[in-house]
Amino acid sequence: MQFIFQKKSFILSVVFFIFSCFVFLFLYRVIDNNKEDSRLTQEKWQTEDIQRKNAKSLFDSIKTVETERALFETHFVQSSDIVPFLDTIERMVEKVGIKAEVVSVDIAKDKLSLMIEIKAVGSFEIIYKLIMLLENSPYDLEFVSVNMQHLDAGDLSISEKSQWGAIFQVKLLSFIN
Repeated sequence: MQFIFQKKSFILSVVFFIFSCFVFLFLYRVIDNNKEDSRLTQEKWQTEDIQRKNAKSLFDSIKTVETERALFETHFVQSSDIVPFLDTIERMVEKVGIKAEVVSVDIAKDKLSLMIEIKAVGSFEIIYKLIMLLENSPYDLEFVSVNMQHLDAGDLSISEKSQWGAIFQVKLLSFIN
């Protein structure tokens, strides 16, 4: 009887061992599959994170370029919208405190530039200051002609209060027709 009990015990132990091995293998495969799923999910998450960072970087770059583009476009005048350019000239005139007006605005014969004629009256220094401001404006300007005359014809002495008249013909080269 003792032998039968040992035999049954041994068989039961072997069955339990085999069952434990199968359970171990089953759980090992489940863990291995979960590890593989976790790795794939991690890779997918990292890829999406990189794409999100790239999209954010691209968005920030577009924002930066947009402000630079707006600044760049202020250097060009389109034929449909020359008002900002004329406003810039008026601000320059106000800045130097001179009496000036835009006499004419025409498209040049080559249709690639805009001709502007400006008439100004003031002291020589102020007219010269206006010329310097026009020359240093954000627009690409070319002075076609500058005609300056002393307005006090009878007075040959030149003083600070003497009045000068100037007519500028300026060609706007940064013009888009």
